[in-house]
Amino acid sequence: MDKLQSRDNKTKPSPNEILEQAYQEATSTLGVSTIKEENIRERIGLVSQGKGNKSCVRALLACALAKTYDPLLDIRKPYTKIGTPDVYSGRDYDEKYIGPFILKYALPCNETTAFLTPAFRNRNTTLTATFDLVGRPPQIYSAFLQLLADVHENKVLANDILIETIKSLIFNKSQNELRIRELYNNLKKEISGNILAAEAIIKIIEHHLSLSGSSRLPVLIVATIYKIAEKYLGEQVLPLEAHNAADKQTGSLGDLHITRNDNHHIVTVYEMKNRPVTSNDIELALIKITQHPSIHNYIFISTENVEQNVKDYASKMYARTGGIEIVVLDCLDFLRYFLHLFYRLREAFIDTYQEMVLNEPESAVSQNIKEALLLLRTAAEKTNISQ
Repeated sequence: MDKLQSRDNKTKPSPNEILEQAYQEATSTLGVSTIKEENIRERIGLVSQGKGNKSCVRALLACALAKTYDPLLDIRKPYTKIGTPDVYSGRDYDEKYIGPFILKYALPCNETTAFLTPAFRNRNTTLTATFDLVGRPPQIYSAFLQLLADVHENKVLANDILIETIKSLIFNKSQNELRIRELYNNLKKEISGNILAAEAIIKIIEHHLSLSGSSRLPVLIVATIYKIAEKYLGEQVLPLEAHNAADKQTGSLGDLHITRNDNHHIVTVYEMKNRPVTSNDIELALIKITQHPSIHNYIFISTENVEQNVKDYASKMYARTGGIEIVVLDCLDFLRYFLHLFYRLREAFIDTYQEMVLNEPESAVSQNIKEALLLLRTAAEKTNISQ
């Protein structure tokens, strides 16, 4: 039996049903709060709207869901290692229920479970209001802990916190969308009909990749290349996995899988690294791909410098594997070559890349990253000269 649904699950809604009910209540009562205490509402707003921290809100949702589902739990004890009968696994609630819920409604939260972030990882202590989680910014963590204390002291219902937090996230999402529309409209005013030079596009992407939280972008860059050049290459990219989906969970070989247009066999795999590729990465790739005879290429794309010794090590794999070629490429050099080889597609590239970035959920590409792309392109279009 599911350990999260082991207590009298015949007479009450499941965690998923509780979340859906909370979402429906939140959407039908936007702008109206059932929580009378202003200080509690303010704390929820601080946790859910803090731009510098998106993990606390996931932890709050998970804890509130657990307490709503099982009122006998102590909401302050999301760690089973504490060992008392009223504990629960906050990580389990977060990963099993909150994660899919966030993805379903594209809510602006952290991309992975809060309970693997440094502040919440490997704890076995009750999260009292005075406990120091050693997180930044500290006021968000303090507000989170006080909300748990508010529930424990019966000042507010966990379900009310759940609903109010979802309302706040929905409001954040609408504000984010409004900001994107404003920036997009500003961009359209600057587009003169002159196509950006390939090197101007490279400069945009280079700045974009340099931003904090850009780990998803190399995947989108290569996916964009295949999407717009599919008919020329005779190959297509398979649908992308979720950004926080691990290879072991999905059975995937890498970050991108390429097939030929005339069959469904994977012929090329891309694995993205926001760090230097090592010989150990190559060995791990060999373990995955040697059981797939249809693969011809396994390509590492790195945003860091590629060392010559790693290139040399990769080049030896062709003979070692009997025909599977492994190569390590620099992300910007890869894009630069494509934009000059398919020069007439450069406008299609930047348009499609922009579309893919903006369409990614907040859990994969943050609002800041989306806004930055529009601002970078607007600045480039302002100084654009016809090519």
